[in-house]
Amino acid sequence: MPDDQPDRPSGAAMRRAVMGDAYVDREAQARDPFITPFFDLGTEHVWGGLWNRPGLEPRYRSLVVVTTLAVLGRTHELRGHLRGALNVGWTPEELREACLQVGGYAGYPAALDALRTLAEVVREREADRSGG
Repeated sequence: MPDDQPDRPSGAAMRRAVMGDAYVDREAQARDPFITPFFDLGTEHVWGGLWNRPGLEPRYRSLVVVTTLAVLGRTHELRGHLRGALNVGWTPEELREACLQVGGYAGYPAALDALRTLAEVVREREADRSGG
């Protein structure tokens, strides 16, 4: 199968690589079975097709997703993708700069919501690492 074709197994692997096993496992346990077919499509087409395309490494795809979700005000999904962005190597300071950039082009409220979400994610991550 060519690299840019949808593929559920490679999508599941990419999703775990970016979002982390713990996040994916928690989300799967909490998922409403009624919407599982939608998640399966996302795994196949978004994670398997888009994220596995050549031309842009996952680290940069992650930043594109973070800024897109920030612009759209999708803070629920943004929270998970901020964790993913930290997992693939972005620092909290770099993500803060991305959120500030969002403010210049998408407005103050979008940037502020993204920054608040980032601050929460960073605090949660630090608490998880310190065992608190």
